[in-house]
Amino acid sequence: MGLPSMQQTFELALQHHQAGRLTEAEPLYRQILAQQPGHAGALQYLGVIARQQGRHDLAVDLICRAIALQPNSPGAYISLGNVLKDRGQLDQAIAAFGQAIALQPDLAEAHGNLGIALQAKGQLEQAIAAFRRAIQLKPGFPEAHNNLGNALHAKGQSEEALAALRQAIALKPNYAEAYSNLGIALKDHGQLDQAIAACRQAIALHPDYAAAYSNLGITLCAQGNLDQAIAACRQAIALKPTNAEAHNNLGVALNEQGRTDEVIAVYRQAIALKPDFADAHQNLGHALLLRGDFAQGWEEFAWRWQCKGPLSPYQNFMQPQWDGSPLNGRTILLHAEQGLGDTIQFIRYMPLVVQRGGRVIVECQAELQRLLQTMAGDIPILARGWPLPEFELHCPLLSLPQWLRTTLATIPNHVPYLTASVPDAAIWQSRLAGHGSTIKIGLLWAGNPQHKNDRHRSMKLANMAPLAQVRGAHFYSLQKGEAATQAKTPPPGMELIGAAEDLKDFADTAGLIANLDLVITVDTAVAHLAGAMGKPVWTLLPYAPDWRWLRDREDSPWYPTMRLFRQPAIGDWDNIIIRVSEALSIWMEKHLRPRANGAKI
Repeated sequence: MGLPSMQQTFELALQHHQAGRLTEAEPLYRQILAQQPGHAGALQYLGVIARQQGRHDLAVDLICRAIALQPNSPGAYISLGNVLKDRGQLDQAIAAFGQAIALQPDLAEAHGNLGIALQAKGQLEQAIAAFRRAIQLKPGFPEAHNNLGNALHAKGQSEEALAALRQAIALKPNYAEAYSNLGIALKDHGQLDQAIAACRQAIALHPDYAAAYSNLGITLCAQGNLDQAIAACRQAIALKPTNAEAHNNLGVALNEQGRTDEVIAVYRQAIALKPDFADAHQNLGHALLLRGDFAQGWEEFAWRWQCKGPLSPYQNFMQPQWDGSPLNGRTILLHAEQGLGDTIQFIRYMPLVVQRGGRVIVECQAELQRLLQTMAGDIPILARGWPLPEFELHCPLLSLPQWLRTTLATIPNHVPYLTASVPDAAIWQSRLAGHGSTIKIGLLWAGNPQHKNDRHRSMKLANMAPLAQVRGAHFYSLQKGEAATQAKTPPPGMELIGAAEDLKDFADTAGLIANLDLVITVDTAVAHLAGAMGKPVWTLLPYAPDWRWLRDREDSPWYPTMRLFRQPAIGDWDNIIIRVSEALSIWMEKHLRPRANGAKI
């Protein structure tokens, strides 16, 4: 037999390459180029190998030489686009894929790769369109279905995302990446058992798949299996130490165990690996603030605006964001960005902004509009969705501590800064008058079930049963939502009066709180409201609390009249309620004596 022809050598090199045998393919491409330096195919695929080896500059040079020799090769433009995408040159990558499509409009792979680049650039609508076009041209294209699922998941279209990912698996049953992606999509859809099974299937198919271990870890964390979650994340890191997402997920799991110092180190490692990793920066900010390191904490917390999913519908104002400088008569819009409790907590900064010499407008959730007006005087308080007047600057409420340089020692904590209106307080005074001079205590046991941490911060009314044994206490339910139905069947011996139907907004709730002696609540907006009103309030916290409650203290620098009760272990509401009931017995003894003598508390 004679020596193989150039074409035979090229075909053999391609076979090795497609099988992943790069060490066999590369010398064959070089052998071809030694005999024919202008062999465009060998140049292109040698460039592809260089890309696979992480030698991106060499890859671009080789592929561009191939394109110069064969400028009408759509495959070469796809190869170039892939390298440019890896280098972060997304605009150039998009242009390269576009050129491939211009040369061959029905090339499904070009549309699919264009979608990947568009998704990386954050252009989700265009990416989805590109993936759909790829699938239209090639229905049996599992990678396009997988990528479409990822893009739909990023947009929050969970049902469509799950369908696309399942279709990718149907087309390619051993598709480990699609199983891993399905797992994270199922997690975000609340189907945790199925999510864990999908991640485990990805690992079964690809035992060294670091991303699948990372996804498994964050899913186990969501399920509360923290030790297993930490082990999975550590395995992901062992397999791929440069996986920034795995470090971040490890931090999330460690944080739920209250290991703040370790958490900070892990988040810093994630950021070192991926300096623009917004989620890790925001998580680091939370951990630093929890530790009381406000100077660095506010700065890292500001990365929240770069995270996926808008915190506010108004984060893209044309007007610039305020940076704390003198206003000099300019009009500034302060706007709510997160939960109701956040707005109540940080509206305290409004008078400080007024002192900077400008005109202030406030935009807030509709449920808070009447309440906030009690502290605003002639400052307009607008409900979200109302037309906004003209303004020159804006600032989210939770950015005010950063720009006003708040430290633990300078928290503006004068209370009350929110009050019930006279009519709202009078309504509840009349309704409660029939209950005599009893000690009146507000109870709230559950927060918004949509809150990402609700499984940790909420309990059942039944958990509060020991409070029923405290002599002389009369309880009033401040609970709203589905959990309010539990007030119809309180624990034995507890006198609990429901008020949910009469609490239309937070001004109504303030009116009731104004007539109570004490509020006992889990970590909800009502805790902030009672604290802002200067009412005695006992806040019951999960083992790993939100950053604003700091660590290892029973008081809050944000609310002077608040007392904090912390879980001694994850999920341990029983012991925390025993402590609360013991404290309440002492508190009642102290306050019942003057009440019996006709004095006010």
